[in-house]
Amino acid sequence: MIRDTSRSSKLWIAAVWVFVGFFVLNLLAMIASVVTSSFATRWLGTWFPAGCTTRWYASAWSEFQLQDVLIVTFEVVGAVVVISGLLGVTAAYALARRDFAGKKMVMLVILLPLIVPPITFGIPLATVLYQTGLAGSFWGVVAANLVPTVPFVILVMIPFIEQIDPRLEAAARVFGANTFKLFVHVLMPLLLPGILAALLLVLVRTIAMFELTFLVAGPTSQTLVVALYYAVFAAGVRAVQSIDAMAVVYMVTTLIWLVLALRFVNPTQIVTRAKQQPAH
Repeated sequence: MIRDTSRSSKLWIAAVWVFVGFFVLNLLAMIASVVTSSFATRWLGTWFPAGCTTRWYASAWSEFQLQDVLIVTFEVVGAVVVISGLLGVTAAYALARRDFAGKKMVMLVILLPLIVPPITFGIPLATVLYQTGLAGSFWGVVAANLVPTVPFVILVMIPFIEQIDPRLEAAARVFGANTFKLFVHVLMPLLLPGILAALLLVLVRTIAMFELTFLVAGPTSQTLVVALYYAVFAAGVRAVQSIDAMAVVYMVTTLIWLVLALRFVNPTQIVTRAKQQPAH
């Protein structure tokens, strides 16, 4: 009986590894096909392209105005990161340090944008932004992206704040520290890993956010992911290789920021900190 159980366990583990390997292999094959196509002079019905060239990148750069799109993307991402950091860290501190009636309900409302699919609240949000005249503008795109990113920062930062002993803050105030000095000299050094983790993940999330940006972006406020969508589905005939080159630019841009985020963020960091939080 024990031998049969052990054999079943090994078969199950082997099946899981086969499934994971098949998934990773397919993912790598799709990425490789896009990258290969972006460098191919001609690739139709053969295993390998007829030749290699980089002219499709130059074509995509001029045809899709990638320079302007990248500038808008980084401006939107920068604004979202800064504003969500200021609002999210402040709100997280208030929620972590204060108990009040209805706190759980407030937390539920704040976290709803992370639970509900973006398209669900994106359409009513876009309607409001169009009525106020913000839709189609730079700040309209920023406002739409703040809806999920501020709650995300709050969710990440609360465990980091709760692990800090409130007696440290009380001691700093006894020695004459005002709120600004308390935050800069006491809280900031302790919260810096959490703030850095939250903002880097917000950065990656904003670059990849399609639904909300697509619903409110105008011709001059499109981020890279929205411009890529229009390149694929807009009317007109475009070279597939140029679109693939644009997709590679998007993948590389996102990958750079993702690698940077993982360089500073341990995936188990938030859970570990939450478990280690002291009881007050």
